[in-house]
Amino acid sequence: MRAILVTEHGGPEALTLADVDDPRPGPGEVVVETAAAGVNFRDVYEREGTYPMELPAVPGAEGAGRVTAVGDGVTDVRVGDVVASAGLRGAYAERAVVPAGQTVPVPDGVSPELAAAVLLQGLTAHYLTHSTYEIKPGDTALVHAAAGGMGLLLTQMIKLRGGRVIGTVSTDAKEKLARDAGADEVLRYDDFAEEVRRRTDGGVAVVYDGVGKTTFDGSLAALRRRGLLALYGAASGPVPPVDPQRLNAGGSLYLTRPTLVHYVTTREELLWRAGDLFGWVASGELSVHIGGRYPLADARRAHEDLEARRTTGKLLLIP
Repeated sequence: MRAILVTEHGGPEALTLADVDDPRPGPGEVVVETAAAGVNFRDVYEREGTYPMELPAVPGAEGAGRVTAVGDGVTDVRVGDVVASAGLRGAYAERAVVPAGQTVPVPDGVSPELAAAVLLQGLTAHYLTHSTYEIKPGDTALVHAAAGGMGLLLTQMIKLRGGRVIGTVSTDAKEKLARDAGADEVLRYDDFAEEVRRRTDGGVAVVYDGVGKTTFDGSLAALRRRGLLALYGAASGPVPPVDPQRLNAGGSLYLTRPTLVHYVTTREELLWRAGDLFGWVASGELSVHIGGRYPLADARRAHEDLEARRTTGKLLLIP
């Protein structure tokens, strides 16, 4: 089958199209024919070597498609089922293998493309707004990169829970996308913390920050007393070490660095979050913005566009 292969860590040029052996399911596993694969910053971190990935390897973990084979012991997933997963081993390929317990059924009314576009970021937005900091009616949240795939989903989920959203973006076009998703106010990044405090009663309840290094200090400064900073990514680079005394000085603040794996620790928790997510998509309560579709051979260009912030919404590879 065709797949994108990484043989050594590096820039987008490390992504090369190759012919590799078809995957075979082991006990408890299934093979999925990939209709679409999500492109995520996690893939970038693995390609660069920031996140460990044993090479050579096919990158990508998020995708959706039809099950073509099942391994021994699999009873609740069958050949022909349409499933999605954020735990595929090698999603940048025509077929990928995954533990059956890490798949979720894609319901009628949700296409495989939509499922692949929303699953990883949607599950992340769900745990951030429902568990890391449970948004309550009247809460004001600051969402960085509000026009990106994560930002658009976070904004909509905060609004579904009755919260108010202040978003940050870099261009007028991205401001329109953020406002269309429900953002109440939209700011540029320059002096955003000062502007947030001016427009709120002493700061926001929570900051959802996937940007990292360049926004971190301002994110702390934008919080109200006992506010929480959920640092869920590092698109601009990792945050340097932090003196915990800063949290005291800022008003007994909370800082957390959550990750999805710790919020889907059971099958029941995964199905709860995915069920909410696909239910909102099917009903039209949650809109998924696909910002670009790339043939598998153009994986390098997809990474270049993602890293250069030339994109909005979600990027997909279509094997």
